Amino acid sequence: MTHVGLIGCGNWGRYILRDLKTLGCEVSVVVHSSRGRANAEECGADRILQSVSEFSRTVEGFVVATPTVIHAATVESLLEFRRPIFVEKPLATDLAAARRLAENAGDRLFVMDKWRYHPGIEALRDLARSDELGPLQSIRTMRVCWENPHADVDAVWILMPHELAIVLEILGYIPDPVWAVAEQSQSEMTGLLGVLGTAPQVVVEVSTRLVASFRAVWLSFRDGGASLRDAYSPHIEIRRAAHGAARSDDPQDNRAISSELPLLRELRTFVSYLEGGPPPKSDAGESVRIVEVITKLRQLATA
Repeated sequence: MTHVGLIGCGNWGRYILRDLKTLGCEVSVVVHSSRGRANAEECGADRILQSVSEFSRTVEGFVVATPTVIHAATVESLLEFRRPIFVEKPLATDLAAARRLAENAGDRLFVMDKWRYHPGIEALRDLARSDELGPLQSIRTMRVCWENPHADVDAVWILMPHELAIVLEILGYIPDPVWAVAEQSQSEMTGLLGVLGTAPQVVVEVSTRLVASFRAVWLSFRDGGASLRDAYSPHIEIRRAAHGAARSDDPQDNRAISSELPLLRELRTFVSYLEGGPPPKSDAGESVRIVEVITKLRQLATA
């Protein structure tokens, strides 16, 4: 039985614990609040600890699900164990800290970019890397909602890592930022629209000030287009521009995708890695790149 150490058992950490137990793991959980303890007890933690110093040396890997603002400090506290670490996105909100973690942890550090494990994004990736619809011309992603439920960091640090992870999965890299504009509420950045690269061009948009809850990813090709209309959609939509220009009667193909949830898929990959399998996606270098691009987009938007 693989022994995993989980740090944090809040709103998201409890789902991580649930899925680790589903995967048959022994899980020791560090919590610092009565709510976290209640979640850990409810979801079947094998033991509940108060500090990372209490972890047994039998722990084979760690999952970090603390508030974003303390990701870096939590990862640093685990380095002495010299075990693989899977940390929730983003790696850090400070570029210097992210680079320091990558340097110190090396190939033992990975970030939980769950959208890289979404079956719909994987299907769009495969389509983009085939010649089915001709060359890829653009990617557009949008994630908007009302209210940021995270009090420690602003909406851009919570939502934009998802958009860039999607771009990374589809293209295999993240293009350089070109332009950005931000939404502001007093001193807080509540949204950001950014443009990356030129060929293909990438447009990413996030906001927590729109009276809606909407998620979509669109790809435009020379000979058609494709989209994932919702996180829980059972298919991706593909349309071919049969007459050259797009027309309402162009054929549409709804291509079925798996309904398995990305969180379970990424945790299965991490547990398999601890057991000798291939590493998870989003290694330290790729994770630093995401922090780097967000930092640059924020600078462009406030220049």
